[in-house]
Amino acid sequence: MHQSKIALAAVAALALTACAQPAAKPAVDTAKIADAVKADAEASVADLNAKNADKAASHDAANIVGMFHGTPNVNSPAKDLAMTKLQVADPAFKLAISNETVDVAQAGDMAVFRASYVATMTDPKTKKPMTENGNWVVQYKAQTDGSWKMAISVVSDTGAAPAAAAPAAAAAPASDKK
Repeated sequence: MHQSKIALAAVAALALTACAQPAAKPAVDTAKIADAVKADAEASVADLNAKNADKAASHDAANIVGMFHGTPNVNSPAKDLAMTKLQVADPAFKLAISNETVDVAQAGDMAVFRASYVATMTDPKTKKPMTENGNWVVQYKAQTDGSWKMAISVVSDTGAAPAAAAPAAAAAPASDKK
């Protein structure tokens, strides 16, 4: 009799767990995530402009990969910090971003930040300040503590701005051929 009670209790427990539905996941607030990512990117730029390399590199995920035109890829926070220290040591260094957009994955675990940038730095050849225009694309990943960190950062200059087109020549008067 005791064994049948144990068996009956086990069957009842199995039946109850089989019927239990997993709790619904709360909806992902993509707007809140986009705001957090944008704020982090802007804070990173502020840290760079304050010439605080340590704080700028603190926005990196542990597996950061940085791709900067003309340089080898950076594949760790330590390597990114070393490169950032070189950048901010330049007295002419200044960074501005615009046209920021953030796309958030529906799952809420990744986001892509895109922006245009204007960077001022010292030209190594002329030793005078120069300006570079380009695009910045950053893949952000959610961290276990709820923060967002840069996992991949791609900086790509777009070259010199195109020269302004010359004004069209005034139309020559039509000939009076008859």
